Amino acid sequence: MLFIESMKEVFKDINPVIAMSLTVSLSSTCIASIVGIFIGIPASIKNFKGKTGIMRITDTLMSLPPVLMGLIVYVMLSRSGPFGMLELLFTPAAMIIAQTLLILPIVFGLTVSHFSKIALEIRKTCLSLGAEGKNIILTIIREGRVQILTIITVAFGRAISEVGAVMMVGGNIKGYTRVMTTYIALETGKGNFREAAVIGFILLGISFLVNYMLHRFQGGDET
Repeated sequence: MLFIESMKEVFKDINPVIAMSLTVSLSSTCIASIVGIFIGIPASIKNFKGKTGIMRITDTLMSLPPVLMGLIVYVMLSRSGPFGMLELLFTPAAMIIAQTLLILPIVFGLTVSHFSKIALEIRKTCLSLGAEGKNIILTIIREGRVQILTIITVAFGRAISEVGAVMMVGGNIKGYTRVMTTYIALETGKGNFREAAVIGFILLGISFLVNYMLHRFQGGDET
């Protein structure tokens, strides 16, 4: 009975943590995916001056240490920073900004990498059929929807597993900006391994569920 009551208390504490983690990660993934995919597909089709340089910068940003991104966002949102008047530091909004900036290069880079192989052929086919403009982009998106879903899944996995940047700009405030990864780090540091293990298994379960849904979608698309 004591164990059951103890576990009830643990889940009572971590429910808001799970909700905040999903809110921040899903929000940042949606924003980064919309922006990254819709600028990545045109970039994969067209050759323009500076494209090589942009892709090299993107490759660098894809491997940017999260704590460095957290530092950049922290400085920008601090009272002495250019956006300090917005008072976003140590809020969920600051965490969403940090995660979005962190995964946006990943979405953009993977989109260009995936679609540079198929977009040109699809564009040629569309042009031969009289399609142009946004219709070509929509056709490419429809034909490459499985690849897009894979990119979004990678982005979500990167977002929900992030700890350094969100801890810096969110402050790990209980009931407000605490997410699953910062909760694990905090409880492990305090020696509360049971609580850390519970949230760790939940995080693993969410990752498994997302990947399961991806494979289900891919299987249905092939049939």
